[in-house]
Amino acid sequence: MKLGIDMPPQLRVYAAFFVYSFCMGSIFPRLPDIQRAMGVAEGALGLALIGAAVGTLISLTFAGGLIEKVGHRRALLTALPVLAVFYALAVWAPSPVMLFLLLLPVGLTIGVIEVIVNLEADRVEHAIGRRIMNRAHGFWSIGFFSAGLLGSLIAQSGLSPQLHLAIMVPVIFAATAIIMGRFEPAEHRSGGSTDAGPRFARPTLAILVLVCVTMAAMIMEGAGIDWSAIYMRDVFAAEPFVAGFAVALGAGAQAVMRFLADGFVERSNPVAVARVLLSILGLGALTVFFANAPWLALVGFAMLGVGTSAIFPLAMSAAAQRADRPAAVNVAALAQISFVGFLLGPPLLGFVAEHAGIRWAFGLGLPLVALSLVAAGSLAPRFGKIQTA
Repeated sequence: MKLGIDMPPQLRVYAAFFVYSFCMGSIFPRLPDIQRAMGVAEGALGLALIGAAVGTLISLTFAGGLIEKVGHRRALLTALPVLAVFYALAVWAPSPVMLFLLLLPVGLTIGVIEVIVNLEADRVEHAIGRRIMNRAHGFWSIGFFSAGLLGSLIAQSGLSPQLHLAIMVPVIFAATAIIMGRFEPAEHRSGGSTDAGPRFARPTLAILVLVCVTMAAMIMEGAGIDWSAIYMRDVFAAEPFVAGFAVALGAGAQAVMRFLADGFVERSNPVAVARVLLSILGLGALTVFFANAPWLALVGFAMLGVGTSAIFPLAMSAAAQRADRPAAVNVAALAQISFVGFLLGPPLLGFVAEHAGIRWAFGLGLPLVALSLVAAGSLAPRFGKIQTA
């Protein structure tokens, strides 16, 4: 007998994205406390955070076959609560090296969940005949916002990160059982290939240009997640709630924009929408860099959330429309290289923060925004016959 509540398949997808990000987002408002407890600078903390990035990259590359063998339902229902357990263990790390090692299984689990939920969103889109991917990622942002807001309140109360993340374990267990207990994977796309794709899809020059489009958004989104709370603490001596709220605010603004983005693209065009969003992203980075008051920095973080909201989905659509290779290969090539920047770039900004000041972790986003603006013309819609071999 299966636990949980019945819901339509698209709502189940939204729920999966929400529970996943709610679990994942709990640690980031507590990074200032974790850093203080270890007594290390931003560079060492950034290196430690790469543990999750390394694990995720390994999992995204090799987990597909394992997921197929285990089954999507069993893998997802196991991975969600296990992710909460791994996070709860990681915050006990006494040193950056140990934190790196404890975050490796976190990343391996994140990769498994990423594969399942995004594939499920794609299959449900095909089954019901309408797009849900952007909205699904909007629910990811809502979950991250909720975790950030709750985490900032808990941090303000003085509860330790260890107890906070321990409490999250039964919460995620319960949410998984109640919300996802009746999850059944959607059918494969009809007419789609079931052959395994290459573990690494070679990028063409056109795909590398699209990578340039995404780089500012991917790295600045990660910078906001990793460093906004520490920025508020170091620059303004902000209370734990305000520091944690900076993480939540970026995710909340991102969520709102993700729900609106499709309408803007339909009324305008991808290039125009991308340039507007990148301009907002640049203004947000500039605001955070020069902010002289906490409220102004928070405005900047909200602008970062808006600016990063839809750039990657727009680039993925442009990659899929190219007629030089099968769409799946171009999409895989763009995703793999962009994710390297998203996962590895923001932690490495810890060295910049340590040696040049935490403001520069965001100031370095300005030349990236300029690069993305120059490359944004590659998002123009293309129509042509997609090769099938």
